[in-house]
Amino acid sequence: MTVTADEVRTGAVALRCAGLVKRYADVVAVNGLDLEVRTGECFGLLGPNGAGKTTTIEILEGLTRHDAGDVEVLGHRWGRHDNALRQRLGIQLQETQLNDKLSVEETLRLFRAFYTRTRSIDEVLGIVELESKRTAWVGKLSGGQKQRLAIGCALVGRPEVLFLDEPTTGLDPQSRRQLWTLLQSFRREGGTILLTTHYMDEAQILCDRVAVVDQGRVIALGTPRELIASLGAEHVIEFAVAEGRQPPPLETLQGLPGVTDVRTEGQRVLLSASEVHLAVPRLLAALEAGGSPLSLLTTHSATLEDVFVKLTGRHLRDA
Repeated sequence: MTVTADEVRTGAVALRCAGLVKRYADVVAVNGLDLEVRTGECFGLLGPNGAGKTTTIEILEGLTRHDAGDVEVLGHRWGRHDNALRQRLGIQLQETQLNDKLSVEETLRLFRAFYTRTRSIDEVLGIVELESKRTAWVGKLSGGQKQRLAIGCALVGRPEVLFLDEPTTGLDPQSRRQLWTLLQSFRREGGTILLTTHYMDEAQILCDRVAVVDQGRVIALGTPRELIASLGAEHVIEFAVAEGRQPPPLETLQGLPGVTDVRTEGQRVLLSASEVHLAVPRLLAALEAGGSPLSLLTTHSATLEDVFVKLTGRHLRDA
């Protein structure tokens, strides 16, 4: 990998797009999107289906042409330095279709033939923990094993930038964590990752920064900690009252100590609170005074999911 420690420390730019626009007939998939990914970081794109995430990543990968705007990948532009760029990128598509009748080793050898700077097959098998499946047909692998093989195909050319489009969708928890470990190892070597995901815990664990994308635009950008802090609260209190009863009035809830935001989701009420130990007792007192017994009461630390809901009014996976 040609990324230097100095580039990582100084925040050199690996990927940049400005004013990016992509249309499909009358549909504007990407609408003036600006983005900058630094060398050596893991950057996450979050947003509902149709927000423009996959189109953006395909433009940066050189798979889709944009209609307007400027795109720069590792200091180069598509259409001018395509062959050189492809040698430096690793790509895992949202649905990577591999030949079921090839073995794991044969598949890696096929992809290895596309690159001039490569890892050995043994090294890649070790990285993706598929040594025991070397001779197994791709069609006989589990979902998690196929995903790890797809990542192995993306890593075999020693990429400087790794593009991952929803890499863990549909995987069981153990397989997801195995992929996280793999990606964290790639980062430690100085690699840059751009990923899309529908899992908030994944973004919080893996990503240095995230951009929330909706309707083809970036509507929020920062580290997970910064975006969560933008809620103005460290905790979320969720409650519901017994059927046929009404929760306390909005002004009462907004006046509770430490409460910074109130929103409803169906029959549930969610309070963003900076001082949950003060807000909960006052909430219980207000419910008792109003004769509204609880049917649900939970609290949790604020997450990126809460940020997304506040920004868009929708849950990420439901949007």
